[in-house]
Amino acid sequence: MNAINLPDIASQSSAQAMPLDWVGMCGIALPLLLNSQRIAARADVGVSLDEASARGIHMSRLYLALEELEQEELAPALLHRVLTRFLDSHEGLSSSASLKLRGEVLLQRPALVSPLAGWKAYPFEVIARQDRRGFHVELHLQLAYSSTCPCSAALARQLIQQRFAEDFDGRPLEQPRVLDWLGSSKGIVATPHSQRSHAQLWVRLGRTGALALRHLVDLAEQTLGTAVQTAVKRADEQAFALANGQNLMFCEDAARRLSGALREQEWLEGFKLRVVHAESLHAHDAVAENSWNWAA
Repeated sequence: MNAINLPDIASQSSAQAMPLDWVGMCGIALPLLLNSQRIAARADVGVSLDEASARGIHMSRLYLALEELEQEELAPALLHRVLTRFLDSHEGLSSSASLKLRGEVLLQRPALVSPLAGWKAYPFEVIARQDRRGFHVELHLQLAYSSTCPCSAALARQLIQQRFAEDFDGRPLEQPRVLDWLGSSKGIVATPHSQRSHAQLWVRLGRTGALALRHLVDLAEQTLGTAVQTAVKRADEQAFALANGQNLMFCEDAARRLSGALREQEWLEGFKLRVVHAESLHAHDAVAENSWNWAA
């Protein structure tokens, strides 16, 4: 038996003629080259089925087209080429194509003070589409940071002031005595609450240029000022405490900081963001969202 004799059921007409918005495959295992490292990713691929009478699409053609992603650094131009191949292989059947890639990129991050360094994983998604409106590509990134509540910090300072007034009422303010008091648990009677927080960033990229994932990570972490750490010594932990104290923020503050920084980036065409502060005071999360040049 040869290929000429093998039945091709997908080429037959459908008994119920009807176009479909999207047909494809999800969860395809795929190696990607991103940030000069090989990444184990998953891909969702598909096209529209515009020909109402067609029984189905050619899924094997989509699968084989993904081979182009294995050898080159992931970039908008490469994604556009793959989507074009999707549509060329379905001429007369499809007018739109989409590709979603998801995985984790590992970036080495230095400690704040010491010479130590460690690896952090950053989950990401890349979503590319080709339709009658043209080519669109989005990068979705998640990252973690620490947030210390400004209200809690103010309340803690007030308690420390009150304890200071009680302990030094009528007593001379000798510097050694005050320093000892400040360094004791009796003196620092209260501390503000903080929590591990997360930012989700969606950015729309142009057709040309790079997939600036590392640049986006650096920009967000520098803007927030309190990225979670990897390997640390006590000096790094102290520097982290200082960074939190100098970057008190509600979720609204974090969202505004990120929005301001993203608006200044000429390489992106629009963005959407969501920050989540997993409250240590409450049993619920504090959340803020914002967008710019991002259609609903």
